Amino acid sequence: MTINDQKGRRETVAPAIELVGISKAFGAVQANKDISIRVMPGTIHGIIGENGAGKSTLMSILYGYYKADKGEIFIKGNQTTIPNSEAAIAAGIGMVFQHFKLVQNFTVLENVILGVEDGAMLRPSLTKARKSLTELAKEYELSVDPDAKIEDLSVGHQQRVEILKALYRHANVLILDEPTGVLTPAEANQLFRILQRLRDEGKTILLITHKLREIMDITETVSVMRRGEMVTTVTTSKTSPAELAELMVGREVLLRVDKKPAKPGAKILDVENLRVVDEAGIERLKGVNLHVCAGEILGIAGVAGNGQSELLAALGGYQKATGTVKINNKLIDVGGAFQGQNRRADGLSHVPEDRQHEGLIMEFTAWENLVFGYHHDADIQNGIFMNNAAIRDEAQAKMERFDIRPPDPRLKARNFSGGNQQKIVLAREIERDPEILLVGQPTRGVDIGAIEFIHQQIMTLKDKGKAILLVSVELDEVLSLSDRIAVMFDGSIMGERLANKTNEKELGLLMAGVKTGTN
Repeated sequence: MTINDQKGRRETVAPAIELVGISKAFGAVQANKDISIRVMPGTIHGIIGENGAGKSTLMSILYGYYKADKGEIFIKGNQTTIPNSEAAIAAGIGMVFQHFKLVQNFTVLENVILGVEDGAMLRPSLTKARKSLTELAKEYELSVDPDAKIEDLSVGHQQRVEILKALYRHANVLILDEPTGVLTPAEANQLFRILQRLRDEGKTILLITHKLREIMDITETVSVMRRGEMVTTVTTSKTSPAELAELMVGREVLLRVDKKPAKPGAKILDVENLRVVDEAGIERLKGVNLHVCAGEILGIAGVAGNGQSELLAALGGYQKATGTVKINNKLIDVGGAFQGQNRRADGLSHVPEDRQHEGLIMEFTAWENLVFGYHHDADIQNGIFMNNAAIRDEAQAKMERFDIRPPDPRLKARNFSGGNQQKIVLAREIERDPEILLVGQPTRGVDIGAIEFIHQQIMTLKDKGKAILLVSVELDEVLSLSDRIAVMFDGSIMGERLANKTNEKELGLLMAGVKTGTN
């Protein structure tokens, strides 16, 4: 890239980062194949792609977690070897992971100096860090109490600590992996202002996200990866979300949900004064009241950790609770923690938030996972044994109907991508034709092609007259799918809105605990 200096002379500016011919294989799987990318200094550069496209592998190579099988890395035009993360940090590269790498019972200062102490005596390091943090916070609008413990900070402030850690280590290139997944809209907007300030100060930002709107709002350039290869790099202002989605998937993708007006029928789920107290005696649900009718979707919005998980667990029969719950006007026992089988008998299906730990047994095959929870049903019994042949045949049919790839019921669940693992859980629960479906984080970690499919399945179930309780931290998803939206904060329902009569700003305030209007 060439620019004119103050005297009008043309000079060449080297890329902040340039990767040339990067390849990396894990056994027979080619994660990266001959990838080249140039990122110019002082820019925000987006990297997008489906699950398994190779984005994380590529950034892990840049940050020193993996070593490329072949290829070269150039930093400011100089070929550089990065064998580990220490070398990456020394080269001015910092990374903020999706799941923060912070010690919860340490202070902000202690986390910042961890691993870069100046010696055995911590006091000089802490004094130096305190002064540096004060300067960085002022320069980049990253204010945070240096003496606060991480466990007492909001998620947004914890993310600031991660950025401060990188800046304290003199990072000129900052990699962020799905940075807004656990933030409120207000926190996400504040993060973007911080990133723009960093860019204006000459820092280079690499942003990995699946949210195309974020790409369009904040990046100057965006690179698209598909199946381990670099498809293209484009100027953001000269593309569109639809074009980017098609480049990612290789086909046209429907980005909006085709939602018909709700025609609510009878009340299927009725919840009054639902309370959950955890083993430490902390009240996680504080008298929740809600209902869901046939033919409608009630979305639950909120920042993760505000009681949504406990709500799903209590309704699904996996968490003891108090209060009144009725399904089709039948009183349900919520006093036990192992009531999942009873819930299924009452017409409730449950897609849990964590597919790998709650929805699947990763070392079992797809056909086994496709029958879990329903293996006592009379139609799959053969005397005292299960009819495994019939189960495998039905599993094959479900995999074809739900486009699960590869369509091999003998493969273990761990051998499927995240999106296909999610489809296995959805196929198992939706195909039981439930009266009510509880679905938690339906598209977490799922690529855009699978998101389109999953949303279509949920809308089809609603259009068949079923009741759906949807929990998602993705506000766009809640707004797109829901007919009514209830917002949770600190274990309580802050307010309820009609999806077509609210917006992100209003919901964001409720998510932050601020009452707005009539609730």
